[in-house]
Amino acid sequence: MKYLIKIAYDGSKFYGFQRLKNKETVQKKIEDALTILDRNPVIIKGAGRTDRGVHASGQYAHFELMKDIPEQNLLFALNKIIHPFIHIISIKKVNEDFHARFSVVKKRYIYQIWTGEFSPFKEDYFFQYNRKIDLKKWKECAELFIGAYNFHNFVSGERENYNAIINKIEIKQNHDMIQILFEGKSFYRYMVRNLVGAIIDYGENRCDLELIQKMLEDDKFIYQLRTAPANGLYLDEIEYDVKEFQ
Repeated sequence: MKYLIKIAYDGSKFYGFQRLKNKETVQKKIEDALTILDRNPVIIKGAGRTDRGVHASGQYAHFELMKDIPEQNLLFALNKIIHPFIHIISIKKVNEDFHARFSVVKKRYIYQIWTGEFSPFKEDYFFQYNRKIDLKKWKECAELFIGAYNFHNFVSGERENYNAIINKIEIKQNHDMIQILFEGKSFYRYMVRNLVGAIIDYGENRCDLELIQKMLEDDKFIYQLRTAPANGLYLDEIEYDVKEFQ
C-alpha cells in the first residue's frame, strides 16, 4: 500500500530533512519508525528537501508498506514513536502512480523575521533582525520576483534549469513580527532565503532595483546578495491534485 503523510517538524533539532550517514534527520527518524511498524525496510520520498535548521508545518512524503495498516492506526503508532520534534498531521492512501515530489501543484513557504529586542527564545525560529524596517521598500522589491524568471543568481549549487514561476509574495507585519509568504510550484536550494536576503539588502540601500532586475533578466550576469539564515524559514504547505488520492 502507498501512503502520503503530512509532516510538521522543528528543524532546529535535525540536520535537515534528507537522510545523512550518522546524523539525525527527519527522513531517517520517520523511516526508522516505519520500519519497526512494517517489519520491513521502508524508504520515504519527500516533496522536497529542507536544510538544517529549516522548519515545516506542511511537508509531505510518500512511502509503501507491505502491511495494509488503517490510516488512523498508522497515524497513532507513528506519532508515538517519532514524538516530540516531528508530528504526522495526516495520513492518506494514494494511487500507485502518485509521487510526493513530482505530483506537486503548488508550494508555500513562510519566512519569519523578528524586528524587536533580541530574545533567546526566538533564536531557533526567527531571523532576529532586531531593527525597524521600511515595509514599503520591502514590498517594492518583492514585487520584482513575482512571475517567471531564471533564478540562477538566487539559487545555491549547479542545476540544469533555474527557471521557476513565483505566483505570489506577501509581506505582513504584526508589531515586531514580519512574515514573508512565497507561493509557486518550484523552489530550489537556498532560493527563498536568497530572495529574502535581496529584499533586506534593498531595504538597507545596499543595492538598487535595477541591479536586482538585471540579476533576474540577464542569465550571463553573476552577482550575490545576502542569504537569510535558515532558522526563519518554514515549508508551510504543499498542494496536490485531489484526483491523486484514493
